[in-house]
Amino acid sequence: MKRVGQLSILITFAICVFIAIGCHRKTIVESESANIIETIKIDSSLFQVGPCEPSICISPINTDIVVAGSILDKFYFSQDGGKTWNISRLKSTHGVYGDPVIRMDSNNNIYYAHLANPTGRAYQDEEFLNKIVVQKSTDLGKTWNNGTYPECDSIKDHDKQWLYIPDGTNEVLMSWTEFDKYASKDTKDRSRILFSISDDGAETWSPAVAISDLEGDCIDGDLTTEGALPIKTADGSIYVSWSFDSKIYLDKSSDGGKTWGVDKVIATQPGGWTFDVPAIGRCNGMPIIDSDSSNGSHKGTMYINWADQRNGVEDTDIWLAKSTDNGESWSDPIRVNDDAPGKHQFFSWMDVDPSTGYIYIVFYDRRAYDDAQTDVYLAYSKDGGQTFINQKISEKPFTPNTNVFFGDYNDISAVNGIIRPVWTVANGGALSVHTALIEIK
Repeated sequence: MKRVGQLSILITFAICVFIAIGCHRKTIVESESANIIETIKIDSSLFQVGPCEPSICISPINTDIVVAGSILDKFYFSQDGGKTWNISRLKSTHGVYGDPVIRMDSNNNIYYAHLANPTGRAYQDEEFLNKIVVQKSTDLGKTWNNGTYPECDSIKDHDKQWLYIPDGTNEVLMSWTEFDKYASKDTKDRSRILFSISDDGAETWSPAVAISDLEGDCIDGDLTTEGALPIKTADGSIYVSWSFDSKIYLDKSSDGGKTWGVDKVIATQPGGWTFDVPAIGRCNGMPIIDSDSSNGSHKGTMYINWADQRNGVEDTDIWLAKSTDNGESWSDPIRVNDDAPGKHQFFSWMDVDPSTGYIYIVFYDRRAYDDAQTDVYLAYSKDGGQTFINQKISEKPFTPNTNVFFGDYNDISAVNGIIRPVWTVANGGALSVHTALIEIK
């Protein structure tokens, strides 16, 4: 859910010793010791809501086109690779109330999933959160339909959705949490993970089905079933990962989402999926699932990325586990951040470049400070997650404010070696969202 505050900073700069294969001014060109970075402020505000919880997507057929969104209803469009942005707002009779997830298909259609608020009376009306809405644009964001949604129990509350679009298809996969009553402390009120699929570009949806074997509470905490993300792998299998009771769960469907197997615990998550980090009102460690769909040496490998406090409450770290047997078994957690122990890294998000199989993870990092000052880092792996190079991508640190809603997630998109992370910056009561122009071949 959401509330907010805003403003910002940041542009860029760079100095580099680089090897002579052409590094140009507005990219990171990888070498083990030298990178050039430009950070771009997409949006900022001093109003009470947003921007935060940004989502971003590079067009799979034209990397000059980048789209993004932030709460409550912002849409951002760039046609120069993310250097400049146009800003607009989504409208729908279903209401547009945050948790933006933005994705594109191979025809450059844009899909924007969000929470519902049909009466405009958030938290005060029974229709608030009565469904998850997906709006679609077929003209690069100039116009949008009113939105479609899977059939679900509209008396309950629907929150924390995510989308996945398999390459070259009209399919749209969506998973989310259904609450009997959001934020209820009544032990009779329960939460569960739902899934739906569209095979016609989000025109229609399969009825929502509950896929989690265990139900959680409705408090929106460690004992709530939350943070569900779907993927579809090359063999047609669909997987959904989520967090519950300090564990990361995985479920699998082999028939297009009609039926589901027994939930499998693939990793522990010490500290739970919502843990304390100084100056952050709440911090989630959503488990991000993806797979390598490239033709590289790690093709078919599945990855899960998350944050937890297995090394102590003063040492939040970023982790990755991998499976090379279609999710049957998983590696021990691999630590992604490469600093000495004792500092916080949090709010990670991952994408796997479908052209190379390289793994990219963006996260907040406090390795350089003894207080709440925060940098933004990119970690990337070219060897299937065995090792990671860590690179600071923010120009200067910021210090968040516990009393200002900071959001639950960031995002990152990678296509053909072009990488665009997106993150929130907080300074006092002001929020802003930023990206970095990165290229790694």
